[in-house]
Amino acid sequence: MSAAPATADTSAPPTATLVTNISHLVTNDPSLGAGPLGPIRDAAVVIEGDRITWIGEASRAPATDSHHDAGGRAAIPGFVDPHSHLLFAGDRTEEFNARMTGRPYTAGGIRTTVAATREADDERLAANLTRHLREMLRQGTTTVETKSGYGLTVEDEARALRVAAAQVEEVTYLGAHVVAPEFADDPAGYVELVTGPMLDACAPHARWIDVFCERGAFDGDQARAVLTAGRERGLVPRVHANQLGAGPGVRLAVELAAASADHCTHLTDEDVDALAQAANAPEPTVATLLPGCEFSTRAVYPDARRLLDAGATVALSTDCNPGSSFTSSMPFCVAVAVREMGMTPDEATWAATAGAAAALRRDDIGTLRVGARADLVLLDAPSHVHLAYRPGVPLVSDVWQSGRHVWSSGPR
Repeated sequence: MSAAPATADTSAPPTATLVTNISHLVTNDPSLGAGPLGPIRDAAVVIEGDRITWIGEASRAPATDSHHDAGGRAAIPGFVDPHSHLLFAGDRTEEFNARMTGRPYTAGGIRTTVAATREADDERLAANLTRHLREMLRQGTTTVETKSGYGLTVEDEARALRVAAAQVEEVTYLGAHVVAPEFADDPAGYVELVTGPMLDACAPHARWIDVFCERGAFDGDQARAVLTAGRERGLVPRVHANQLGAGPGVRLAVELAAASADHCTHLTDEDVDALAQAANAPEPTVATLLPGCEFSTRAVYPDARRLLDAGATVALSTDCNPGSSFTSSMPFCVAVAVREMGMTPDEATWAATAGAAAALRRDDIGTLRVGARADLVLLDAPSHVHLAYRPGVPLVSDVWQSGRHVWSSGPR
């Protein structure tokens, strides 16, 4: 993420803290335990500064300056949310209400948020971002990607990214969310704006570039032009792909070595094969699935089982946005992925941590091992399986982000 609620004191040398009495620790390091989750029972972790410096069985833990008793709770790496839209203003409750009475979801509803976001000042956008980041943190999310895309002018897209970069470490330029209303009759002119002056203004504030490759938004040729221009400016591609129907998005993502193809709801056999092959490419493409979106739009869910069995790398994300998935809860998405998308609890937990980190091309987060960033979450449960077993229950007890104990649910 992100700014934490408190500011660390950097004037004193870091102290070592032992988090001990962990009943079941998910490390996502196969060298530490069986299978991809690398679990350790009766475990402990030593945090020094913002890094993990020791991990193993509690009985073998070294002495430290301080300790935290986990009370027999389970622990997992902090969730990584690799797809969100948190730079916005306004509310789309009426649209949601109408959709629940039978109106289908289309890409056009984005323009409602565009109008509200343009009217909001920087302070209001920053406050809304802070509120949602804190909400995510309380639910165990320690790293967040977020996008622009609700401004659609050079000035509004650039300011959204400036606001985001002040609080979020993974920032994405999404000028190609939909065609701006001023260019409704000239989509080619809008693509020229997105790949020209808007890109010039936005590239210094972002790591990634994204495009909504979908009917009602941008076709394959337009999406290729946007992503290619971004790559030439040093931005790494991501793609909103195959959400509302079959299309070129997934194969375009693989062709351009995008870090992630997001949604992946409507896939052909060729799309699945491409994602499976891309999992082992020098610049791999991850299939990031967004179950909150299908839940909130009453759409068909992605078939995670099909992707996993083919050998694709799968991540989970909330897609937190005001129109199609207004949830900030990674635990909720884990539960839905298990119930509706054919994933096991182990697979969904890995996808929400290590898989999601892979979608951001990061290996210092989403895992608990010596040298990794100290992002640790305690659950009021004996194992991570309870994330799916007890849907909707606030299981997150404590959160460490970059070595700081930034959240606790209260006295035990």
